[in-house]
This record gives sequence, structure tokens and C-alpha cells, in this order.
Amino acid sequence: MHPRPPGTTEWRRLFAAEAGSPRPDLSLLCLLIGTEADPSLDEAGMDAARRLLDRLAEQVAAGHRSCRAGGPLAWAVATSELLGASHGFKGRPGDYQRLDSSLLHQVLRRRRGLPILLSVVWMEVARRAGAPVHGIALPGHFIVGFGPPEDRVLADPFGGGRLLSGMDVELLVAAATGTPTAPSLLGTAGPLDIVARILNNIRVWAASRPECSDVSLWAVDLCLLLPTPSPRLHYERAQLLVQKGEFQAGARELDTYADEVAALDPTTADRVRRQALGARAMLN
Repeated sequence: MHPRPPGTTEWRRLFAAEAGSPRPDLSLLCLLIGTEADPSLDEAGMDAARRLLDRLAEQVAAGHRSCRAGGPLAWAVATSELLGASHGFKGRPGDYQRLDSSLLHQVLRRRRGLPILLSVVWMEVARRAGAPVHGIALPGHFIVGFGPPEDRVLADPFGGGRLLSGMDVELLVAAATGTPTAPSLLGTAGPLDIVARILNNIRVWAASRPECSDVSLWAVDLCLLLPTPSPRLHYERAQLLVQKGEFQAGARELDTYADEVAALDPTTADRVRRQALGARAMLN
């Protein structure tokens, strides 16, 4: 891995390669997202972040060995006591208003972040320590689970690692969505699911801030580097490019979107092609 010189796409090539690998490295993908928002984040900074995760994992492993509980509960307690109680990793409402709450290297520095990024910290530390851990993408919230479904212990990293009962999970989902929890919502979220959700959070954050159109654009660009991206992303990217005055590039994205939807929705394809012609006309 090499630091990204200005104007090159080295980090993006690495992001695409890692996302397409058989076993994507979640922490690496999250740190590569950080390079888009923070040009000062280089190879040394990413290495430092991963070494911190390693050191925290050693401490969790030691805590697990001394824990009186057994099985998944022991791992959940050891991880939460270290990260939440001892190191103060947790969230607060104001974190939703900050871009750095979605950037792993900043979350490790500030010990604050969105539920999904704090869950990434929990998962990456616990995994390195040897724990059976996975992420659970609830509607409107993200938590972690330790152990198999039949013996799973749930924890809320945003709440400092608070252990959750089934009723606690129902209340979390109801508070976020107003709807009850279905058992299917407790399925495991894989690394690419998590990365896609992080990028979607960034897109939502930037969408309400017109001055952050560059953030919207790089978040869409990274989404397009994930396997099987939604064709609709090309339309979103085209709109962002046209707003920036990059009419030719925006028109090309509109054409790409039209080509991808033409077979299933020729009416939409025709409309989008007319938009592409309009974008090119703005060059004159």
C-alpha cells in the first residue's frame, strides 16, 4: 500500500480490489473511506489505526481469560468493559451531525461515532481477540452479536456496550422506525453490507448540505466500486456532476444509466437520454 499522490486513484483501486476479494477486510475498507474525506490519512495513519485495534484486542483477550462468565457472554462482557467502560467508546445524539462520526480513523481518535462505526470497532477488536462476533443491521440502528443465533448475546456499542435483551432490541427499533421487530431483522451483516450502509449514511449526511456536494460525489463513486452496485447510482452521480458544471461527464453518466435500464424501462431510458442531450447543450 502506498500513500495517494494528489490527483491519483491509488486508494480507490485498492478499495475496489478489496471489495471484490473473497474475504473483504472491513477495517481496511473503512479506513480507505477515510482517505476520501481526510487527505492527510496515509499509509502510516492507517497502519497506526490497525495497530490500535490490535492492542485493544490483546486487552480484550486478557479480560476474557479473567471473566467469570463463559461462552458468548464472556466475550460480550470483556469487549464492552474494555471499549465502553475503560476506554469510553460510545455515542451521543450530536454525533449524527458530524462526518467524522462515519470515519473509522476519527472514531478511533475521538472514541465517538455513529452506531455502525462503533460497532465496527467492537467487531474488529473482538474478532482479533478470537471472539465469535458479527454485526446486526437493525432498521435505524446497528448493534453487534456474540456467538451463534441460538446462544447469541447482543450489545449496543452506541450505548457504551450495554448488553441487550430481546425487549431492548424491540424498543431500539420502535424508537427508530415506529414498527415492531421481526426475527429476520437480526440476521448477520457482512463486511460489504456494512460498508454500503456506511456510505449510504455519508450520502444522507451530505445530501442535506449543498456545500458538501464533493462528499456526496466521492461517496457515490465508492458505492459504484462495490460489487453489483445499483444502476440508480449513475443517475445520482450524473446529477452531482451537472450541479458542479461538469456537463459532459454528467451526460455520460446519464447515458450509462439509460443503457442499464433500457431493457426493463424504455420510457425512463428515453427520458434520461433527453436529459443527457440537455446536459450537453449546456456546454454551448
